[in-house]
Amino acid sequence: MTTTAPPEPAETVLPLDGTRPLGRDLVGGKAHSLNRMRSLGLPVPPAFAITVDVCSAYHAGGTLPDAVWAQVLDHLARLEERTGRKFGGPGWPLLVSVRSGAARSMPGMMDTVLNLGLTRELREALAELSGDPAWAADTWERFERSYTGIVGGPPPAEPLDQLRAAIGAVFRSWFSPRAVSYREHHGITGLGGTAVTVQAMAFGNRDAESGTGVLFSRDPGTGEPGVYGEWLARAQGEDVVSGERTPARLDELARTQPGNHQELLRLAEVLEREYRDMVDVEFTIESGTLYVLQARAGKRTPGAAARIAVDLVDEGLIDAPEALERVTPAQATQLLETAAAAEGVELARGTGVGSGLGVGRVVTDPDEALDAADEGAAVVLVRPFTSPEDVPAMFAAAAVVTEHGGSTSHAALVCREAGIPCVVGCGDGTVEALRGRLVTVDGTTGAVLDGDRTGGSVGVVGGPAATLTQWAAAHTGRDGALPELLALVHGRFGGLG
Repeated sequence: MTTTAPPEPAETVLPLDGTRPLGRDLVGGKAHSLNRMRSLGLPVPPAFAITVDVCSAYHAGGTLPDAVWAQVLDHLARLEERTGRKFGGPGWPLLVSVRSGAARSMPGMMDTVLNLGLTRELREALAELSGDPAWAADTWERFERSYTGIVGGPPPAEPLDQLRAAIGAVFRSWFSPRAVSYREHHGITGLGGTAVTVQAMAFGNRDAESGTGVLFSRDPGTGEPGVYGEWLARAQGEDVVSGERTPARLDELARTQPGNHQELLRLAEVLEREYRDMVDVEFTIESGTLYVLQARAGKRTPGAAARIAVDLVDEGLIDAPEALERVTPAQATQLLETAAAAEGVELARGTGVGSGLGVGRVVTDPDEALDAADEGAAVVLVRPFTSPEDVPAMFAAAAVVTEHGGSTSHAALVCREAGIPCVVGCGDGTVEALRGRLVTVDGTTGAVLDGDRTGGSVGVVGGPAATLTQWAAAHTGRDGALPELLALVHGRFGGLG
């Protein structure tokens, strides 16, 4: 009598080593980018991904399936081999990040846990082996705060229990109110959920030669060529994105670490040609060693979208039909409605990161902003910095202003993509100074002005918008305004809509 062996479990955990293509629909955008960068030979810390289809399985059963967990343990062992460190110790432990990633980018909307695998005992071992108790304590505090806030409750003493619980928390964040609100606002449908990426940590908080940053291969506000970005020394990635600290311009890294700055310029050029688009690149430097952690097509203002699309045609990276697909009808409408720079009494100034003008009464509480917007009032949301929980209120506001953060902060990323006028980094005291006032926010110049200063003005249509209009007219055989022509083009060529 013969017996049939049980079927092998589905391959739901995959190495991100660049040896084979992995689609966004399978492993999400973050893991897709890591795998793609590994295939290009870029310095990416080793990682693996739990596929998107496990998200629905998790929510159906309320737990991570045992067969998937067994594969996670197998791939975790491979990370230990590649890094030479043991998860849970002994010795210098392997610590990992546990990150979300859907097929479509949803920056900051789902959860991430950093420095996972640390315990109080391992914190002491790390302090002794590194000779830096302050760094070990900072890393532990960051982990404990992140884990408690995202997973709920203090970290378990067993690192494997931490990992399994954190994976579940990331899957649960797919249905968090902020993630649902983001998908509804942007009309994102048809996605199966989020993948989970587990990656060996690189420590931007390690020492004076460490830090983290974000760069764009072109200016996301204007589309102007040339690398544009920010750098924060002795920090981890969440410090930049959260906006709790205001980073320095990338020029500061050129002064302190010229070799790594030059390498970043090279990587930006490599990735822009690989993606054939303006790219947003997250990086960390640990004790002078550079690592890249993500690359994706960067969020941009409508004006930047138009200029970049035209410039990429001029540079031979894309053709005119593809350029037309890169600019949506909604972006064209925002572009044509963008007002000229306003003038008036300046109440605050920061970095403009979302183009156009927004007028409203200042509110400083997200719930108050939602209530006022529901009643039809125009409000400007002013916060020390924004968090993902603020997203519904941000979408309801006419403009957003923050005291802290830079052009790659959470507020900047959300507002830039949504076309919301935004000014960040206005400095301490801005919340109190503006509370209750009627203001005009100029997301182009970075000024916050007293009263309504729009005057009904409309920007002049020309430059890249005029070029796109000519191309759209040629492709459709019609004359008309750019938004209407792009709607025809997107329908005809199956564009991004």
